[in-house]
Amino acid sequence: MMMRILLFLATNFAVMLVLGIILNVTGIAGNSTGGILIMAMLFGFAGSLISLFLSKTMALRSVGAEVITEPRNQAERWLVETVRRQAQQAGIPMPDVAIYHSNDANAFATGATKNNSLVAISTGLLNSMTEEEAEAVLAHEISHIANGDMVTMTLLQGVLNTFVIFLSRVIANVVASSRNGDEESRSSGIYFLVSMVLEILFGILASIIAMWFSRYREYRADAGSAQLVGKEKMIAALQRLQQIHEPQEMEGSLNAFMINGKRSELFMSHPPLEKRIEALRSL
Repeated sequence: MMMRILLFLATNFAVMLVLGIILNVTGIAGNSTGGILIMAMLFGFAGSLISLFLSKTMALRSVGAEVITEPRNQAERWLVETVRRQAQQAGIPMPDVAIYHSNDANAFATGATKNNSLVAISTGLLNSMTEEEAEAVLAHEISHIANGDMVTMTLLQGVLNTFVIFLSRVIANVVASSRNGDEESRSSGIYFLVSMVLEILFGILASIIAMWFSRYREYRADAGSAQLVGKEKMIAALQRLQQIHEPQEMEGSLNAFMINGKRSELFMSHPPLEKRIEALRSL
């Protein structure tokens, strides 16, 4: 269920790199620290806002999801009615509901606003979970929308982007100026190279903060699901995900961040399932 956040961050990072190159090539950031800060804010929030407004379209295209306009079978009717009932409980407008063919047990919610949101679920999840478990997963996604999580993440990412752009260019300017005293040093190869390297490094640090906030949101959405359908259903859904995913975890990409035999959470968009279950049991 990390599709939503990964798509958002990937889009944002790509936009930031493009905007960073534009800043360097054009020298648009200005000569003063104040000018750099203003441009950093404009370009930083542009990256996150573009990611937000593209999130729904990109999510649908990336998994080949189809929005259900008219349910064609009992499963789709149950899916639409369940989302409609939960949206009413949560006090939000009815989201678009989509389904996509995948063996992975997955679901996600996205969209720029509560009035233009999407809940998508895979056939793999519907086939591998009971109705009560799938209902809890849908309630989790509805809670993300009700909590305004995509907008909140956008604002946080905009602030992080601003600091990434600002700090990388201020430091690059100092380095370039120390090597070349003339005013053209800002557009020199040294400035370009240092600023881009620092932007990548600071971007990684910023992603750690974004991932921490993402994990916090997951706990809140789990609690929201517990309120909508009961915590036992959400616990059962998470336990089912444990059975499905944990035996299939790949060595390498996921296990690359192992520390003392335990996976580091720094780059995880979701908390470990056992921690989420523990948090629900303590409610």
